[in-house]
Amino acid sequence: MKRRNTALLSLVESAMLVAMAFALSYIKFFRFPQGGAITAASMLPLLLLGVRRGWRWGVGAALVYSGLQMLQGGLYPPPAGTPEAFVIMLLLDYIIAFGVLGLSGFFHGKDSGLVYSVPVCLGLRYICHSAGGVVLWGSYAWDGFSPLAYSLTYNAAYMLPEMIITYVAAMLLCRLKVDKALL
Repeated sequence: MKRRNTALLSLVESAMLVAMAFALSYIKFFRFPQGGAITAASMLPLLLLGVRRGWRWGVGAALVYSGLQMLQGGLYPPPAGTPEAFVIMLLLDYIIAFGVLGLSGFFHGKDSGLVYSVPVCLGLRYICHSAGGVVLWGSYAWDGFSPLAYSLTYNAAYMLPEMIITYVAAMLLCRLKVDKALL
């Protein structure tokens, strides 16, 4: 019976933290024209879930969140316009890019695991978006920029501030020790 209660608690907590991440994603400090935004630490609840419940729960919740992000932002077809390009976009810009946030679960049980998960997981998300930019969105590269330079620059413009905001919020949570069981 205890195992069943733990699973139910994990499921409820996952739903609440996904909802919180989704709500925070609507608080945008800046939205970029070809996608991406600087938000109010919208990734933090997903990272917290992984740190609290482990990578399986974290990845599962992050995948649910990626589906919500697809619905929220609308799906713009890549310039290539082929079904294959659309599938690659779904994988690199949504499913894998947000799914890696659940890897914060590898910091489960570690002191300050939440703080350490921010650069790792958001760094992986940046790599996914940048890879998608090179493969799919390179035709948008500014004059004189290679698709790689364009993608790295464009994605850093929103991912770096997002990472800093999330890192500061994670540090505050850890310092305040809002609830020792929380972290």
